[in-house]
Amino acid sequence: MGSILLLNFTILLQTFAQPGVLMPVSYILIAVGALMFLVSFLGYCGALRESQCMLTTNSLQNAGKICFFVFQYGILLLIILILEITAGCLAVIYKTKAEEQTKLFLKTSLAKYYTQSEEGDAFTLALNSLQTSLHCCGIDNYTDYQKNEVWARGDKVIPESCCVLDENMKPLTTSCTTSPSDVNSYYMKGCLKEVLYWMDAHLNTIIGIAIGFGLIEVLGIFLCFCLAKSLNSYNK
Repeated sequence: MGSILLLNFTILLQTFAQPGVLMPVSYILIAVGALMFLVSFLGYCGALRESQCMLTTNSLQNAGKICFFVFQYGILLLIILILEITAGCLAVIYKTKAEEQTKLFLKTSLAKYYTQSEEGDAFTLALNSLQTSLHCCGIDNYTDYQKNEVWARGDKVIPESCCVLDENMKPLTTSCTTSPSDVNSYYMKGCLKEVLYWMDAHLNTIIGIAIGFGLIEVLGIFLCFCLAKSLNSYNK
């Protein structure tokens, strides 16, 4: 199930994240968010103007313009839905490949971009948060950190986020980062497997949410085309 959510995203990450791990991906997400905002705004304006045009003397001309915007909004929603369905189908077909590519990308990112800085970059902070939340370490296990040249030159074997932490988010055992064990850390538990286990455990919830969003989109497309048809008939 995890591959269904990660396939196309992993391909994008591998393509765009090589020079600066998450910055190009952030730009992509911002662009997608802007597109979604524009689509929603057009739909809102179309519905709002539809009610106003009935009250104006130029309602026939306004209705024609609004019909165009509402129709375009419906087309955009339909394209988004088709892309989502396509992504899900590809993930099912290439499930094993998706997991392999996800693991390869994450291992490469850890080896190149993970730092020992307290502030760290986006990837470091995200991985630390994941390790703390899921009680895991590295992608497969702690040995992934030894492939990071900067990390390997230091005196730590694992980061603090791989350790068993107290209520203040500090290692219970001070020697955890240099001498990890099954007692004081989670150094042998890989995060990728933990993420997939979590997704499998919440499979019904994930499917329910996906179906819910899909139904909302289908309803939005249906209502949008109905509104466009109504406006077109009114314009005639």
